[in-house]
Order: sequence, then C-alpha cells, then structure tokens
Amino acid sequence: MRLNGSDAENIVTAFDKTYYKPGTVYRLIWGGSNAGTVKVKSFDPRAECSKNTATATTASSKVTLKGLVMGLATNQVSKTTNASYRRKPTAAEKEEMDALARAEFLKQKLTAKTLHFQNLTAIDVDNDGKAEFVASYWIEIDKLTRGLLFFIASKGSNNRYSVGYKEYRSLDPSNLLAGSDIMSTVDQGIYHEMLLDVWDYDADGTGEIFTTQTGLEGAGFTAYKRNGSKWAKAYEFSNYHCGF
Repeated sequence: MRLNGSDAENIVTAFDKTYYKPGTVYRLIWGGSNAGTVKVKSFDPRAECSKNTATATTASSKVTLKGLVMGLATNQVSKTTNASYRRKPTAAEKEEMDALARAEFLKQKLTAKTLHFQNLTAIDVDNDGKAEFVASYWIEIDKLTRGLLFFIASKGSNNRYSVGYKEYRSLDPSNLLAGSDIMSTVDQGIYHEMLLDVWDYDADGTGEIFTTQTGLEGAGFTAYKRNGSKWAKAYEFSNYHCGF
C-alpha cells in the first residue's frame, strides 16, 4: 500500500493509523542489511502540509543518519545474511567516477570546469566483493542554471567502471516555477536524485537500488533493478506534500 498527500482524507487517515501508529517499529536498512530500528513517534492526518508523513527516531550502533546520508525502513522479513556494505569511494575510485561524470556532461556539450557532487557511495548489490557506485553530480552552467547528473556505475570484466544507468537534467528558475533564490537550495541538494540504500526486496540475490528526490511539493521515490549490465526503473512514486 502506498500513500499520496493528495489522497482523500479517509485514505490518508487509514494509512497513517496502520503504518504510522506511535510505537510502531521498522527495521533500518543500511548497506543492504539490518542496521538498527526506526520507531514512529507521531503523525497528524489533518496537518496542512505533512498529513502523509510521520516523525520517527532511529536507533543504530552502525550508522548515524543525517543530512543527505539516508537509509531505508521496512517491515519486510529479511531473507539475506549478507554483511552490510556501504562506504565512501577511495581516492582512485573517486577519480574514476569523476572521469565518468565529466564524460557524461560532455555528451550534453558541457565542460565541467568545477565538478560538484551531492552523494557518491559504494555499495555491493550482489555480494560479489565488487562495488557498484551510485552518484549524484552537478555543475554550475551559469549563475542561474545547474546541470544535474545521476548515474549508477558497475565494474566490467576489463576491471573498469562504466555507466549502467544515467539521467541528466538542466534546472533554472523558469522550469522550477520559483524565484532565482531557489538555486542556492538546489545547490544544497533539493531536486537532486540521491541514494537511500540497496535492498533485495524480491530475494533474487541482487539488491535493488532505492533513491529519492525532494522538491518544492513533496518527494519522489524510485527503485532500480539490474538487467545484465544495465539498470532500469522498476518502481516510481511521488508523495505530495507542501514544502521540503
């Protein structure tokens, strides 16, 4: 069951009472494995801008979630015994990911004079000891225009990384229906697609990659599933609410 903030009040209330009941505990997923718990504190189905959300606390001895470092919460029974795998890139890996990002920007006829990233994380979707990377890069095209790049990269038989999924977007105040001051918020992470975590929800041995994208009117969620050396969207959903 899924919920959108634009749903009828009775639907929102029923969902909240089922999944956001105070004291409800979910498992925290980090690096594809159990990492602690997420406990619901409260919800308000009549709140003007957050009726489809709840406040919660996390408890973990493995990770501290903050800012753009996020995880997953689930009530699904785990069928994996794999150890958690999620880390920052090494210097060499970062250099290789930067090269991939610059090449993708060049395909958009953009030269990345200064390359920025919101998130660059190594995960292991199939427990083979070879890291996959989930990357959220951006560049300043001009004072009011940003180029946003999201990609998933995997290591091939040649021991080099290649992009298995990518999405590029150009943002400026005109396509955001907002004033020029919105760009400082974009630079901090709003509208960028970023990693939540990896989780093998269908128990086929390869984890799906979950991401989120926060905007002015809610958040979008996507799950990616691997198909050979490529990745494709397996699920998309947007949850409407006011602000970010």
